[in-house]
Amino acid sequence: MGSQNEQQSGIMYAAIAYILWGFLPFYWKMLDRVGAEEILANRVLWSFLFILLLLFLSKKWPLFIKTIQGFAKNKRQLLALVIASVLISINWFVYIWGVNSGQMVETSLGYYINPIVSVMLGVIFFKEKLSHAQIVSFILATVGVLIMTASYGSFPWIAITLALSFGLYGMAKKLIKMDSAVGLALETMVMTPIAALYMWWFIGSDNMIIAGDWEMSFLLIGAGAATAIPLLLFAKGAQRIPLSTLGFLQYIAPTIMLFLGIFVYHETFSKSDLLAFIFIWSALTIYSVSKTKLATNLEMKLRKEKSTHI
Repeated sequence: MGSQNEQQSGIMYAAIAYILWGFLPFYWKMLDRVGAEEILANRVLWSFLFILLLLFLSKKWPLFIKTIQGFAKNKRQLLALVIASVLISINWFVYIWGVNSGQMVETSLGYYINPIVSVMLGVIFFKEKLSHAQIVSFILATVGVLIMTASYGSFPWIAITLALSFGLYGMAKKLIKMDSAVGLALETMVMTPIAALYMWWFIGSDNMIIAGDWEMSFLLIGAGAATAIPLLLFAKGAQRIPLSTLGFLQYIAPTIMLFLGIFVYHETFSKSDLLAFIFIWSALTIYSVSKTKLATNLEMKLRKEKSTHI
């Protein structure tokens, strides 16, 4: 019963995280008078300070210090952390820029194709073998992207950059074994000096909104909590539920973003876009069903082995 309750709470945590991510464009749209680079600098700095406060309140401060000290012996983890930090910063910047430049549909596409990109990164870097379903998924997703490229007349670089940066971020995270809250604090800590330097450089200039607009200042400071809370909820959920369940839930965020782009912000969604998304949705359906079957078969095999040992 406890396991079932844990799974239910895991689904709830993950679903809330993805719903918050889906509606996060509302937040960035309120900051559309601020440049994407300034939003990013504030997002990094205030996320770091917010998560430090949480570490202190949750009594994880000693673990945070111990993890930093451990990098002296483990340079590989330190390098992976720096790479992860740079990649997530690139992802955040392109995401904010895409949302605030009226390209939310293409932004949502990036998070739709991310799982397919992650599979291909596994093949390229870890020599993983593709199943027949994954090959079909990749071909369908590629056709979808090509249709969108032909429709736009240019390569959908926002979507591809988002998918690649987040996929590579996931690979870097595989090399970092640490508490999720501590990991987030360290990732933001790496980029905080650059963010703080950028903000200091612009103090007193007209570009620095925070210097003269209290409403914008409050929203920029709030970007720390807006960033950290969904990530922490996601980490709590991911620890409690199977990857197959998490795989289905991850499409909540880009679906909300897509609907916001079309119905709230009235972005263009042509017949070519619809055709491209049909190919991509088909790819994701095949991919997700195959992953679920694989996870179910593995679980049944483990149960069978367990009962044999008993």
